[in-house]
Parts: sequence; C-alpha cells; structure tokens
Amino acid sequence: MKKVVLLGDSIRLWGYGTKVPELLGNDFEVWQPEDNCRFAKYTLRGLFDWQDGIRGADVIHWNNGLWDCTEIFDDGLFTSEKEYIENMTRIARLLLKVTPNVIFATTTPVWDEFEWTHNDKIQRFNEIIVPELEKLGVKINDLHAVVSKDTHRYVKECDKIHLSDEGIDVCAKQTVNIIKEILK
Repeated sequence: MKKVVLLGDSIRLWGYGTKVPELLGNDFEVWQPEDNCRFAKYTLRGLFDWQDGIRGADVIHWNNGLWDCTEIFDDGLFTSEKEYIENMTRIARLLLKVTPNVIFATTTPVWDEFEWTHNDKIQRFNEIIVPELEKLGVKINDLHAVVSKDTHRYVKECDKIHLSDEGIDVCAKQTVNIIKEILK
C-alpha cells in the first residue's frame, strides 16, 4: 500500500482533499492534517507537528499561496515575494527528505470581484515559485491552469475563492492522475 500525504490550505482541506482518498481507492493510505495549512510559514511550522503523519510517505502533494498573496490590510501583500520563495523552498527541501516524490499544486484563481486576493498577484506568485521548486526536483500540478479555464464554474460564487463542487471534482481528478503517474 502506498502512502500519500496531502498538505495545503482550504483549497485542499475543504476542496480536492475531500475527494482524493476516494478516487485513489483502497490501494492507497491517505494522510492529511485536519488543520488548514494556511500560508507558507504556517505550513513550515506545521511540518514539526505533522511529522508523524508525514513520515513514510511515498508521495507528498502540497499547496500554499492564497493566504500569502492576499492584501488584507491595504499595506501590501501578507507575505513578500522573497519570504514566499524562502519559506516554500525550505518546505520543499524538508519534504524531499521524506520522499523524492513531492508535488506542488499551483495557487488557484479567484473571482475578479474577490476583495482581498487578486489574480495578477496569484499569477505572479505561481510564476516566481514554480521555477524554484522545479530546480529542487518538485513536480508541478498546475491546478491554476485547470481552474482558470472557467473560474466562475470552478470557484464558488458565494465566497469567490473556494472550489465549487465541480472545481473539487476536476482538481481532485487531476491530483489523483499526477499522484498515480509519479508512483508508477
């Protein structure tokens, strides 16, 4: 039985992480924290608390970004680009000590009307982190590309940031496909 670990913010917790175990089936053990992994620094700290669950993983799939590139205080991004790269590459190096099979899911878009996070910032954070993670050997699951094909369909209208049922389905299917491909 292969062990899969899912880490990430609410896009994972209430989103694709709710479907991935079912889609993977009984040949996989799936562990994920019950906690919302929020922003990169929070996830970095959480790796200590979650180390028992992460230990022995054959593949680790993770996402962070929506919290990091938000602008909730009108004084700039929650996380600077420099800090995001530092935290994310540190997370990647720690996860790569557990397994060489680490996958990063790009940050998903929001509705243009979402007040605190903007798609140009999401795109920028994806653009700056993907090459850095690829240099380390992390595989990329481009959930941004999937969801941006029809953001109004794949992101809930009620909050304009979290995945809709259809968004959960397409993201979970893509995530399962990449996990199975890597574990062939």
